[in-house]
Amino acid sequence: MHILKGAYMRTTLDLPESLISEAMKITHTDTKTGVIVLALKELVRKSKLSELKRFKGKIDLDIDLDIIRGRN
Repeated sequence: MHILKGAYMRTTLDLPESLISEAMKITHTDTKTGVIVLALKELVRKSKLSELKRFKGKIDLDIDLDIIRGRN
C-alpha cells in the first residue's frame, strides 16, 4: 500500500492496541501503517489550516465573486 510518494522509514512504536483498533474501524483502514499515515496526514493538514486561519480578515484580495461566478 503506497499512500505517499517518497522515502519510507521502518520504525518500531509502542502504541495502545485499543486506540489503533478503534482508529482502524472508524477510518475503514485495514492496516496499522495505513491508519498511522492517515493520522499523520490529518495532523499536518489541520496544522496548515490553523496557520491559514491566522490571516483571516487580514488580506484584501479585491475579488468580485459575481464576476468569478459568471454573474455579470
